[in-house]
Amino acid sequence: MVKIGYNEALSLKRANSVADAWAEGAHVPRSNLVTRGLGKKYPIASNDTAAGRAENRRVTVVISTP
Repeated sequence: MVKIGYNEALSLKRANSVADAWAEGAHVPRSNLVTRGLGKKYPIASNDTAAGRAENRRVTVVISTP
């Protein structure tokens, strides 16, 4: 069993919230959406400032086809 940290759990919760809303609003089966919580692994801004940390709290959507 893999134990995930606080940031990863929070990141996954954020991603799941977006996926749940998208599935409901777009009438897409939730089982068709895959989510991952990456925590602090891939920042796009510096975590040294409040503005940078706010920018790093995000969800990225990737659409792929089979």
